[in-house]
Amino acid sequence: MSTNPSPSSSSSSSASLKPYAIGAGVAVAAGLLAFASYAATKPADRDATEAAPAAPVSAPASAPSDAAPSAAPGAQEGLYAEAAKLARRDAKDTLAAGRADAPVVLIEYADFQCGYCGKFARDTEPALMEKYVEKGVLRIEWRNFPIFGEDSERVARAAWAAGQQGRFWEFHRAAYAEDAKEKGFGKDQLTVLAREAGVKDLARFGRDLDGAAARQAVKRDQDEGFALGVASTPSFLINGRPVSGAQPLETFTAAIDEAAAKAKAGR
Repeated sequence: MSTNPSPSSSSSSSASLKPYAIGAGVAVAAGLLAFASYAATKPADRDATEAAPAAPVSAPASAPSDAAPSAAPGAQEGLYAEAAKLARRDAKDTLAAGRADAPVVLIEYADFQCGYCGKFARDTEPALMEKYVEKGVLRIEWRNFPIFGEDSERVARAAWAAGQQGRFWEFHRAAYAEDAKEKGFGKDQLTVLAREAGVKDLARFGRDLDGAAARQAVKRDQDEGFALGVASTPSFLINGRPVSGAQPLETFTAAIDEAAAKAKAGR
């Protein structure tokens, strides 16, 4: 099965990408969200914390513009509620961590070649796992969003393939290790990473990596991100509320705590 070309490949191929069908309500929300123009904290707060910027994406012509129109607070909350519907909450999803019925879902759109995605994976995500996921408050759902060409597409498929043997998060950790990106993500190196991650059937891993199911799964995630208006990596939704970039841990804990409180209050 053919995949959409990476947006970094050419402007003409980017323009040919079509939005992922994410439902009428969420599609309306997507036009106002535009990740690049919004983060969980106010601009002054972000400047004070010197948050790491996100890697830019050359968004397709069909994606929303970076300058999202303003909306009243009540309208924004409605949009966030629509975007929250993108959470799949599939108990069999091997690229997710946490209870399917957790009150808060963090959706992460990321590329294994993105340096700031690696920073989040190493510096922030483990703390969120310990503080929230292990206690049943948070579910993290990964979305492959490859933007840096063939190697990004290949390692995204490899991560999915590792997940088919229950080793996605171990592969995720290996692929985001400090020196992993510098070694590249050729097929031989992906096998090394799979072995490090504890993938037992490496022959199956190789077949799955190149199979149609892996390509379809990556394309599904990628199309969803483009349709939503993801304009940089890493980008996140926390119960539908967008956060852009490798923000400090405190930004995520504040957003998760707020989302958990609202969920408990039934709002």
